Amino acid sequence: MSTAPLTLYNSLTRSLERFAPADPERGARVYSCGPTVYNYAHIGNLRAYVFTDTLARVLKWKGYPLTHVINITDVGHLTSDADAGDDKMEAAARAQAQSIWDIAAHYTAAFKQNLADLNIADPTRWSVATDHIAEMIAFAEKIAPDHCYELDSGLYFDSSSVPNYGRLAGGQDDAAAGRIDPVAGKRHPQDFAIWRKSPPGEQRQMEWDSPWGKGAPGWHLECSVMSLKYLGPEPFDIHTGGIDHREIHHPNEIAQNQAYCGCTDADPDFTGARFWMHNNFLVERSGKMSKSKGGFTTLQTLIGAGVHPLAYRLMCLSAHYRSELEFSGENLVAALTRLKRLVMTVSALKARAGDAEGSTDKAAAYLTRLDEAVSDDLATPRALPVLDELLADKKLSPADRLAALAEFDAVLGLDLLRLERAALRVRPAGATIAAEDVEARLAERRQARADKDFARSDAIRDELAVAGIEVMDGDPLGWDWKPAF
Repeated sequence: MSTAPLTLYNSLTRSLERFAPADPERGARVYSCGPTVYNYAHIGNLRAYVFTDTLARVLKWKGYPLTHVINITDVGHLTSDADAGDDKMEAAARAQAQSIWDIAAHYTAAFKQNLADLNIADPTRWSVATDHIAEMIAFAEKIAPDHCYELDSGLYFDSSSVPNYGRLAGGQDDAAAGRIDPVAGKRHPQDFAIWRKSPPGEQRQMEWDSPWGKGAPGWHLECSVMSLKYLGPEPFDIHTGGIDHREIHHPNEIAQNQAYCGCTDADPDFTGARFWMHNNFLVERSGKMSKSKGGFTTLQTLIGAGVHPLAYRLMCLSAHYRSELEFSGENLVAALTRLKRLVMTVSALKARAGDAEGSTDKAAAYLTRLDEAVSDDLATPRALPVLDELLADKKLSPADRLAALAEFDAVLGLDLLRLERAALRVRPAGATIAAEDVEARLAERRQARADKDFARSDAIRDELAVAGIEVMDGDPLGWDWKPAF
């Protein structure tokens, strides 16, 4: 079915490159930086996983076997992504007066529920940082003699000991270096912690014995260890993450990978992965969405406001993953409206198709256009109008359109063949009127219209609007709650 060559944007070379797995028998091997499970994911975080899920779906749709690993960070990530401050997990446990293990379990479960709500498939493997402490210590022991030095606070990586440090970020300037934790005794501002010693007289909830004293691994170490363990030993295919990881976290991973393979002279271009791919930010008018600002928006916030989570997925697919995406109530409601129309169109096609068996043969031109779009660096904004055209093409039978839709669903993950219009009516948490009361008022309105009392009909519509109800003539449900945005 799929014939267009797949090209992907490689952040390492800043260019589009033809993709094929390095090892055809093993297929595509992908590592995605996962969440630090100290709080709920905000919707900006979740954009990264809509992107990685789209990548995974396209790889599978194009016939590549897929091994996909996502890590769960439950130790080592400091309160600044720039490798500064306190450990996020330890800080959250103190703030919430809970065991750090309970904190990790709760927010891991919440994150996985977010992915399920967004129809994001589980990876081949979930890899948890604290399950790999022994491997991290062994990794650090191997690279320490030639690439690390010890200070009172821990073991640090000498960034000058590997070639082309910071190449992924486009070079490390003074401003970038200034974001990294200043530690007395560091040889270079960009040097980063491999192992952090527990301060004297202080006991962490998570700490382990090591050759450098009791403590915990640095944040960057886990991804090098787990990606090479499950996807190596030779360079694996793709490493994904948010664009913020491109500046510090991923360059530090690359440095560790170079040190571990011992190829700094023999193969100075080795990075661990062949492609490094990054999604851009979700932004509000006030700037990038961030937990540090407080009051961040979660997926549950959207659900509580009456928005189905797949509307957010559709909103993400409407923009290219490398473009900034502005989040606003207007944009989200537009995506929800578009999703409702798609679902109603599909429902009508299913009713007309009945038990007829469809074929994709007559819709081959649409599938070719889908393939061309997503093969061009996952250009989902180009694929969505093709889907609209397919569903509206009356030259194709309903059954044939539905058969082709199954291919679009496999790539876009909107679940249109199963999603029902009623599922898109999510009662807002602040709804002030019961559904049966709405139905009673609409019955009065229908009678008013039958009596040609249009003033009364309009008054009922206005009263319901004040209560947050949108009356929708022509929609099979007849009404819905207005999202509270």
